[in-house]
Amino acid sequence: MQGLQRKIVYITLYELIAIASSSVGLALLSGQGAGHASVAAVAASAIAVVWNFVFNTLFERWEARQATRGRGFWRRVAHAVGFEGGLVLTLVPLFAWWFGITLWQAFLLEAWLIVFFLIYTFVFNLAFDKVFGLPLSAQPAPQAG
Repeated sequence: MQGLQRKIVYITLYELIAIASSSVGLALLSGQGAGHASVAAVAASAIAVVWNFVFNTLFERWEARQATRGRGFWRRVAHAVGFEGGLVLTLVPLFAWWFGITLWQAFLLEAWLIVFFLIYTFVFNLAFDKVFGLPLSAQPAPQAG
């Protein structure tokens, strides 16, 4: 599976699991109800869907220009860190506002989610590539001859 279809399946699966996980985590960590935490999780998911599409498009464009093909450990780490770093810039202020806490408290709330999602993103991408195969940008170049 390649192209837009791959991105849509990827984003849908990733975000459905993310909403369920982060709703539970935010409710437990914020001490607020599941309904209140779920609204924040859905908002975060909407932001993440847009960022996911943009980031993966840019990452694959960069990846296609690299001499070394494939997705080794360090490339997967870079992917996870880049994706999560972009989310931190928008989600910390959102959580501070929604939960009525300081930016520092929101960052601490997000810190658990950051660690969780760094691991989740790495594992999800590994599993997704095992099930659906690598995108063209990461496949070895065809041999001449």
